[in-house]
Amino acid sequence: MIFLDYNAGAPLLAEAAAALTRGLAAPGSNPSSVHQAGRAARTRLTAARDAVARAFGCEGREVIFTASGSEGAALAIKGAWAARKDPGRTRVVTTSIEHPCVLGAMKQLEASGAQVVRLAPDPSGRVPLERVLEALTAEVAICSLIWVNNETGVEQPVREVSRACIQRGIVFHTDAVQAVGRIPATLRDVPADLFSFSGHKLGAPPGIGVLLARRSVPLEPMVPGHQEDGRRGGTQALAMIEALVAALGVATANVEAEGARLERLRAKLEAGVAAEVNGRGAPRAPGTTNFRFPGADGEALLIALDLEGICVSSGAACASGSLTPSHVLTAMGLSSTQAQESLRLSWGRGTTEADIDRAIEAINRLAPRARATP
Repeated sequence: MIFLDYNAGAPLLAEAAAALTRGLAAPGSNPSSVHQAGRAARTRLTAARDAVARAFGCEGREVIFTASGSEGAALAIKGAWAARKDPGRTRVVTTSIEHPCVLGAMKQLEASGAQVVRLAPDPSGRVPLERVLEALTAEVAICSLIWVNNETGVEQPVREVSRACIQRGIVFHTDAVQAVGRIPATLRDVPADLFSFSGHKLGAPPGIGVLLARRSVPLEPMVPGHQEDGRRGGTQALAMIEALVAALGVATANVEAEGARLERLRAKLEAGVAAEVNGRGAPRAPGTTNFRFPGADGEALLIALDLEGICVSSGAACASGSLTPSHVLTAMGLSSTQAQESLRLSWGRGTTEADIDRAIEAINRLAPRARATP
């Protein structure tokens, strides 16, 4: 099988699997227990927290372990809104191309009285910086901007926006799920107040994520409890946390050199496949492309590739099975039909040049059949 759907979830890394196995075998798993096993678990949790903090350039107490990137983003947005101190700040700024977890959180904020400003991208899939800066008025409490779009790989202007938010007293959150491990993506690169990412995009098991939350930012928990400094209740999944730390170490090692390799694979793929590329005109993180096959049924092509052992995606994995066309592609100006003619391919550390060669051959052979589908 050739797996070209890393944006949905990277294959489990051997290092993460080994850490998970060790963690599950260790006696005592509740770091809140006061006995010897509990204290040992707490020591392991502190070590894991400190490792994440070092990797991203923050304090250990600013690391919140969650169950997913989606939970982290929701906690960031809803928690910061609920804890805001200035009642005059009634607006939230985001974009129309965010991950569904952010879009859903924004709908919930609107139900609680927030005025949500959703900025559209240009046809390349990038939201113009000047459009974001114009929206950051004195009434804005929070700005949430995805770092790397999960469907197109297009990078958004998070560096400039984060600094503008700092200057204006606006809480800034970035969904960095598709940035971490692909490009240099830490709080040293983008000084965000809130920074969320997911373990399974890096090669950890599904079910573990992180929210980095600056201590200067008040945050109302969605799950009450004393854990995670009172910001996220519930016994920590220690073995999963250790698996995430192991995966993070692999995914961020030599990230620039690995990114260059992934970029070479994209250049080969896009040169070899007879298709249009959604998002080509914007800066993109390595490891993702979004093809459009005019006149083809994207789902039919996806299924045909799957039968040949090549795994690709028609959009966000959490929207799988939906008949609704991609909200990202339609926001970029594509029609519903054009969006449904598109496929996303994403790859990572386990992908070889031979995999790309086989994918090119299969796509070019099967795409005409998908166009012939009545």
